[in-house]
Amino acid sequence: MPASTTDAALAAASAVVNAATQDVSRRPEIHSFFDEDTYTVSHIVVDTKTNTCAIIDSVLDYDAASGRTSTRSVERLIDFVQERGLHVEWVLETHVHADHLSAAPLLNQRLGGRLAISAHISIVQDVFGKVFNAGTDFARDGSQFDHLFADGEEFSVGQLQAVGLHVPGHTPACMAYVIGDAVFVGDTLFMPDYGTARCDFPGGDAAVLYRSIRRLMALPNVTRVFLCHDYKAPGRDRYVWETTIAAQRQGNLHVHEGVSEQDFVALREQRDAALSMPRLILPSVQVNMRGGKLPEPEANGVRYLKIPVNAM
Repeated sequence: MPASTTDAALAAASAVVNAATQDVSRRPEIHSFFDEDTYTVSHIVVDTKTNTCAIIDSVLDYDAASGRTSTRSVERLIDFVQERGLHVEWVLETHVHADHLSAAPLLNQRLGGRLAISAHISIVQDVFGKVFNAGTDFARDGSQFDHLFADGEEFSVGQLQAVGLHVPGHTPACMAYVIGDAVFVGDTLFMPDYGTARCDFPGGDAAVLYRSIRRLMALPNVTRVFLCHDYKAPGRDRYVWETTIAAQRQGNLHVHEGVSEQDFVALREQRDAALSMPRLILPSVQVNMRGGKLPEPEANGVRYLKIPVNAM
């Protein structure tokens, strides 16, 4: 459960935004890369003073029909970092994604950086470790990651101030990262004309998501909001992944100011009941709960992903 909107973590995050609003040198330069196959947006967050960056929510391409992976999407990020001569300090995951495989291990190998996620990853690992019958060799303590963020933990990207905010609801381990005047919210929010994330995966909770969103909406109005996905709402002719806290407060289709928790939960649960599972949820979750690493090869040298039947 997230804390109230008057808590110390939120105050620290708001202070970071306010400081960056007053001093342009504290604002990150943000470069976003859209993967149309999974509708995922990866972000490179740059401190131009130190040429240091963080990479958020990378994508490893995966063809479900053949079981083959490829690196087309992530190579664009690698090329950008290398062309700019950036030093990668962090490889951040906002949550255990259910719609794409993470390319974090490849980024670590090629560019370095510390792989990090919410400290609540252990909850997701415990739940899905059972779903996939991962066995005793699968650690459920988050040790596949280099760093586990606590709610309100302060960190930096180069000289940019940053704070992690735990925002569960979509999953128990969702993390938003406030870096300068920007917040990276993962799947918690979509563009105002598209609404909010689903809450029907194991460990999801619509009431908890509502409180997490209200927490995010207590950030300063000018906060830039960067999303993990866009699905191009009806009537819109292009993909968009940047908005503001003010725009979310005023116009989010599901959770604008004035929408009660009870009304949101009723709307969200009704919508979720009509949704099919994401196309890549089974390969994605069992890879991403391992920090993006594929299962170990079996005796024949081949790696296998499990498909649990009638379990989801």
